[in-house]
Amino acid sequence: MSTSTPKLSVVLITYNSEKYLAKVLSSCSFADEIVILDSFSKDSTLEIARKFGAKVFQKEWMGFGRQKGEAVKLASNDWIFSLDSDEVITKELAEEIGEVLKRPRFYAYFVPRLNYFFGKPVRYGGLYPDFTVRLFNRNYAGFSADEVHEKVVVKENKISYLKNHMLHFAYENVEEFVAKQNRYSSLNAKPNKIKAIFNPSWTFFRMFFLKFGFLDGWRGFVIAKLYSQYTFWKYAKKSF
Repeated sequence: MSTSTPKLSVVLITYNSEKYLAKVLSSCSFADEIVILDSFSKDSTLEIARKFGAKVFQKEWMGFGRQKGEAVKLASNDWIFSLDSDEVITKELAEEIGEVLKRPRFYAYFVPRLNYFFGKPVRYGGLYPDFTVRLFNRNYAGFSADEVHEKVVVKENKISYLKNHMLHFAYENVEEFVAKQNRYSSLNAKPNKIKAIFNPSWTFFRMFFLKFGFLDGWRGFVIAKLYSQYTFWKYAKKSF
């Protein structure tokens, strides 16, 4: 029986992703392959990707879940690390992934994320460790077809957790947050007038008080307020 370590493909989807892409791809140097499925970017995304030796493919946008699923199919290896174009794999996480792949005992692994809001890391408000499944064997796991807020579905629920986090450069300023969440709330609209009235206040209370968002100071207040606004948009859109 072969005991060789399985090879790893880091897989990304991109569209006008030049802002962080060099930093992101530099953090993937430990992987055996980098695969990018691009939605016909108009900036320097493709130039940066090829500079780092990534295998680049292009396909019209189909929604987050289906696009990521297609990207996974393009990989040469069964073990996948799905990375967003604003996320960076830390050295500690890369080393942990290497150790796990020497003898993988599960089909998939949750990875913690340290989110950066407005230039600083945020550890409260329920935003850390922000576990999400990113490392998985595509023979036993794959992305849901959701247009937004897609997730990795794993057979037999054979999932474990990694300890070291990756970095997520979520939002540089309030304007960027509002623009993105406005778009997401349209894609994920769930018309409900009652929830539009009550749920935003609960979102703020949960994040700022119950999840200790106040320990992030003024930044924690703004984040909780913005997420409560997103909650309102999600339930109010298409209600009228």
